[in-house]
Amino acid sequence: MTETRQQAAQVILERLAKDFLRKSRTIYQMLVVRDHFDQVYNFFLVIKPKHDRQKSIPLHTLESYDLAYLEGVVQEIKQQTQITIQYRGFEELVWPQAQTRISKR
Repeated sequence: MTETRQQAAQVILERLAKDFLRKSRTIYQMLVVRDHFDQVYNFFLVIKPKHDRQKSIPLHTLESYDLAYLEGVVQEIKQQTQITIQYRGFEELVWPQAQTRISKR
């Protein structure tokens, strides 16, 4: 049974809320990585405290390697949070529905 995009977004947001502590002088970003080898999309929370090491916390893995499915999950996430989302491994790809290029930021 495959999870719906709403279920996937909910899992990601729940895990994000656990580690998103809103500390001062700390940058929080979500990172979406396209894994060519395993054909999955991985979500991470990247935490960068000032004058300290960057930390990356895995949030979730989407088993569906469908770009339209990923676009739906990202839209669900953006409706509920304003965290900056960065993308890695999406060079020259375009969102299927929005028809805009997937950028690093």
